[in-house]
Amino acid sequence: MKKLFSALTVSMFALLLFAGVASAHVVVYPKEATQGSYEKFTVRVPTELAVPTIKVQIDIPNEITVSRFLPVMGWKYELTKDATDKIISVIWTATGDGLSSTEFGEFNMQGKISDKAASLVWKAHQTYKDGTLVDWVGAPTDDKPASITTVKAKAAPVDMKELSTTDSNMDKTADVSLYISVVALILGLLAVILAFRKRVN
Repeated sequence: MKKLFSALTVSMFALLLFAGVASAHVVVYPKEATQGSYEKFTVRVPTELAVPTIKVQIDIPNEITVSRFLPVMGWKYELTKDATDKIISVIWTATGDGLSSTEFGEFNMQGKISDKAASLVWKAHQTYKDGTLVDWVGAPTDDKPASITTVKAKAAPVDMKELSTTDSNMDKTADVSLYISVVALILGLLAVILAFRKRVN
């Protein structure tokens, strides 16, 4: 019984330790967005080593066009563009001490998601003061996964022609109901008049 309890304790500790490590990687929020929308993305960078984080590079997914960045005190940023002038990566570099082992930083940017995007894979490269480079580029099951934003399909556009046709059909139905009601009222009045005349005669 003691051995079983000890094994369970060790397993639980290992699970919690793994969860803590797995949740400490570079993550881009939100984790879910919509096709064709303009969105603010936040890159959250924790420092996992005993030395500070001094540089963070994010590779911009092809499915999004990033246009603006929010300045961060104590950091500067540098952009890389392709032949079409599209931003393909951004590097934030500390102008001071960077992020210590007890700190994390957040870097914000804004962009428009493609109408056909299904997901955004954010590959990140984290550099520490001692020269250590950590590449967060793997699959979700890897120990150094890239952050992924799931992209939902945008709402289908409203067909105004179909809506107009539906409204027209509803109007016609309402008109027919009104005509039937009027005819029924007239027939009812005629029946009452005829019945009254028979009684008089």
